[in-house]
Amino acid sequence: MLGLLAQVAEQALNLSGIGACIGASIAAIGAGIGIGKIGGSAMEAIARQPEAAGDIRSNMIVIAALIEGVALFAVIVCILALFV
Repeated sequence: MLGLLAQVAEQALNLSGIGACIGASIAAIGAGIGIGKIGGSAMEAIARQPEAAGDIRSNMIVIAALIEGVALFAVIVCILALFV
């Protein structure tokens, strides 16, 4: 009976590791897509209104940093889920 319980616990641990890896990869991919969209939109906005390039660029950097922060937070949560 204890052997079966140990096998079930080991399989659950393996599944949690797979889930944590998938969650971290989704967070990284989502951040990459988000920053790509921000960069493309900022370049288009600068092309349409070159005199506002400084304001657009600074806003783009702030938003990209916020996205990176959320992605890092998501990856850390996935890593914590792996060990808890």
